[in-house]
Amino acid sequence: MRDLFFVAFLAAFFAAGFRRPFVFVLSYVYIDIVSPQRLTYLLLNSVPISLVAVALAVGGFLLADDKRDVRLAPRQLLIVLLLLYCGLTTRSADFPVEALDKWGWVWKTLAFAAFLPLTLRTRLRIEALLVVMIASAASIIIVGGLKTIASGGGGYGTLNLMVANNSGLYEGSTISTVAVAIIPLILWFTRYGTIFPPGWKVTAFCYALVFACLLIPVGTSTRTGLLCIGLVALLMLRDAKRKLLYLGLIAAAGLIAVPFLPSAFTERMGTIKTYKGDESASTRLAVWGWTWDYAKQHPLGGGFEMYRQNQIRYDTEKVEGDGNNATVDRKLTVDKARAFHSAYFEMIGEQGFPGLLLWALINGIGLIRMEVLRRRYRKADAHQAWIAPLAGALQSAHIVYLLGAAFIAIAFQPFVYMLIGAQIGLDTYLARKRAEQTFRPLRKARPARIATT
Repeated sequence: MRDLFFVAFLAAFFAAGFRRPFVFVLSYVYIDIVSPQRLTYLLLNSVPISLVAVALAVGGFLLADDKRDVRLAPRQLLIVLLLLYCGLTTRSADFPVEALDKWGWVWKTLAFAAFLPLTLRTRLRIEALLVVMIASAASIIIVGGLKTIASGGGGYGTLNLMVANNSGLYEGSTISTVAVAIIPLILWFTRYGTIFPPGWKVTAFCYALVFACLLIPVGTSTRTGLLCIGLVALLMLRDAKRKLLYLGLIAAAGLIAVPFLPSAFTERMGTIKTYKGDESASTRLAVWGWTWDYAKQHPLGGGFEMYRQNQIRYDTEKVEGDGNNATVDRKLTVDKARAFHSAYFEMIGEQGFPGLLLWALINGIGLIRMEVLRRRYRKADAHQAWIAPLAGALQSAHIVYLLGAAFIAIAFQPFVYMLIGAQIGLDTYLARKRAEQTFRPLRKARPARIATT
């Protein structure tokens, strides 16, 4: 039954695309985020639906879409440069076979991110992209939220998000980061959406989805998710009209929520203070130190999956007792082939300093451009009132991602590059509108008519 549902759903998506080619782009967005081939048992496992969708998307754009007002942004060129550089490091990777596996999906992510803004020519298309992105993530988030309510939280690494697969958005820390990051975008639709006009039904669904987003870090017991919740609450303060009231409500909500949190969540959050006694945190620090030393000797990077050669030693400390009777139990741990647990060290280890610079520019320029738009349209008229809040929401989502990326190796997470594509699309769309408003065609002056009597 599940197989038939997804086949029928994708068939409807593709059928609609033959009338409106942009639907092919949205179908690829859905497939890349949800990965329905993982959710089915037979029918879609042997079909390259991602390849089919992207071929239809690019083909539909080239053959049937209007390209008169297409603009290229500097960040699209930077993404292409990063794609080419990753290709070079893959050819000389320390682990060539394993590197090809990761290259197989990274190049698609970067290529689609460079292509996506070309199709975002209107506000409707930008909005449609964000709707599909949020709805696709929501299909995972809602399931996780319901399971959290029903079970009190699955615990770290144990909450089953539809599939027993700990990769992509189905990985606990990744979905926690994405779930919290999209909260500002969800709230934007309660006021400015046009595909689903604001009303009590839309508002109720959006706030319920926000609640589900907040439940995901609880259900997965991820410390990264808790940090992201704190950051998004702080970022939303800048747009709050009554800041003291907002802070009071946030504090009250936190106090009310604490007694209802599962013990597995509170115990794991307590390890933030005692990170030296937590093996997971100690492993991260040791891997980061090893990666930095490697980068100093190999500044151009070691290619994808180069972490497989690391060998680390670290001490964990466990304090027993209290007061004057406290004793510290130290334990030496030796490990190898541990993952980066950070997008920043993922970039510097795999792509070296040039790759890290390109990645930092792609992300940094996005934050700056969204801030420029936020300030430029802050006092816009009613017709453009949606622009500044959307730029702020895209910026906030991006900042939350960058915080989560400090503790997860998600430098090439497809969802984030679609978010970057939406930023570029909004920026180029507004630049085109400003150019149209300032353009005045030259007209040949007519001779003055002399009145006759």
